[in-house]
Amino acid sequence: MSADLQIYNTLTRRKEAFTPIEPGKVRMYVCGMTVYDYCHLGHARVMVAFDVITRYLRQRGFDVTYVRNVTDIDDKILRRADENGESIASLTERMIEAMHEDEARLGVLPPDQEPRATRHVDDILTMIETLIDKGYAYAADNGDVYYRVRRFEGYGKLNNRDLDEMRSGARVEVDEHKEDPLDFVLWKAAKPGEASWPSPWGEGRPGWHIECSAMSKCCLGETFDIHGGGPDLTFPHHENEIAQSEAANGKPFVNTWMHAGAVRVNHEKMSKSLGNFFTIREVLEHHDPEVVRYLLVASHYRSAINYSPDSLAEARKSLERFYNALEGVALEGVSTLGGEASPGFEARFTAAMDDDFNTPEALSVLFDLARELNRAKKEAPGEAPALAAELRRLGGILGLLQQDPAAFLKAGAGELPLSEAEIQAKIDERAAAKQAKDFAAADAIRDELAALGIILKDSRKGTGWVFERPET
Repeated sequence: MSADLQIYNTLTRRKEAFTPIEPGKVRMYVCGMTVYDYCHLGHARVMVAFDVITRYLRQRGFDVTYVRNVTDIDDKILRRADENGESIASLTERMIEAMHEDEARLGVLPPDQEPRATRHVDDILTMIETLIDKGYAYAADNGDVYYRVRRFEGYGKLNNRDLDEMRSGARVEVDEHKEDPLDFVLWKAAKPGEASWPSPWGEGRPGWHIECSAMSKCCLGETFDIHGGGPDLTFPHHENEIAQSEAANGKPFVNTWMHAGAVRVNHEKMSKSLGNFFTIREVLEHHDPEVVRYLLVASHYRSAINYSPDSLAEARKSLERFYNALEGVALEGVSTLGGEASPGFEARFTAAMDDDFNTPEALSVLFDLARELNRAKKEAPGEAPALAAELRRLGGILGLLQQDPAAFLKAGAGELPLSEAEIQAKIDERAAAKQAKDFAAADAIRDELAALGIILKDSRKGTGWVFERPET
C-alpha cells in the first residue's frame, strides 16, 4: 500500500519511502496552538497542510490516528488572562472554541484526539521523574527542574547542530540555577498567585517542551510514525522533544518528521511589529474561506507562502476556472470515472500526491481534468457528468470544490454591478428579442452584461448567469 509514497523527513533531510510501524495504520502527532489569542495565518498553514496530508493518507487506504494537541497553560496564557482580568479557564475555553470555528470555516476536519496539557499533568510528572531517575534531569534549589542537554548524546540531530556551536551562537537565557546554560526547563516553580499543580519539587507547572513528549506518548505510544508542526518548531521545541522522549523511553521517538512552510505577507515575515499580522477570522471577514484554503494548498506544504491581495485574486481566479467547468453539470446519481474508462487523471493525481504530497502538481492534474470537462460539455455532453464527478472527488481530497458552482460564482468578490432582479429583467428582455428574431438586440444585451462581468449561460433549461470580475 505504501511502497510508492515518498515523504521528506526533516530528520534525515531527504525523501524516504513511507513504511508505517504497523501495516495499514498511521499514527501522527502535530503540535497545535497555544490558546492565548485567535489563530493567525501561520496556524492556518499548519492546519490545512496536515488536514490535506490526513485526507490523502486515508484516501490511500491508511487507518490514520491524527492527534493535535492544545497548549492551555503557558506564560503567554498567564499574562493574557491577567491583562484581560479573566480566569485562565475562561480565556483558553474561549480561544479553543474560536479555533474550532476557524478550522471548520477553512474546511479542516477535526483531529481524532485533541489532548490538553492541563489534563496530562500526571503523565508529565511521571516522565520528569523518569528523566531524573536516569540522570537526564535535575531539580534546582528554586523548585525548577531542568533537562541536562549534554547528557543526551544525540542532541541537535534534527537540526544538524553541534552543541558547542549552539552554545557560542545562541542567545541562551542566563539562569544561575542551571548547571549548563543550554539546559532547558521541564517544571517551573509557581510564583505567588499563579496557576499551579503539586509536584515532588513543589507547586508549579509544566515546561512547554515536556507537554508534547508526555501527550504524544499517552496518545500514540513511545514510538510513532509522523510528527509535524510549523517551521519555527524544529529548534528548540522538537529537538527538545526528541531528547526528552528518547532519554525517558529508551526508544526512537518518531520515524518521520514533517514541517510546513512559513507564511509571508507581501514577501515579508509576518509580524505584529511590522503591522502585517492577520488572524484567520480577520482574513475570512473579507475573503471566501475556500479561496484562502486554495492559496494555502496551491503551494507545496514545505514551501513558504506569500499572502497578498494579488495572490488571493489569483486563488479566486483559479477556483472560478474549476467552478465554471462544474457549473451546469448535473451530478445526481453519477458515478465517477474508474478503471479503464478513466483517462489517467486519478493515476496522475496519485503520483503527484505520492511524491511528498505535491499539491501544486496535483492541482495541475485537476486543471487538465477541468479542460477535458469543458471540452466534453461542448462536444460530448454525455461524458461531462462523470468527468465533473471525478473533478469533485479528487478536489475533495484537497478539501476543495465542494460548494455549489453557481453559488460560488455568483458570490464573486464585491458587489454586483446590477441587482439580481435587474439582471433577470435583462435576461427576459434578451429572450423576448430572440423570440422576435431580433438577434442583434439579443447579442447587444449579452455584450452589455458581459462588459459588467455578468456572463450568460444558455442551456436547455433556460439562461443562467455567473459573475466574473472584469479585468482592470
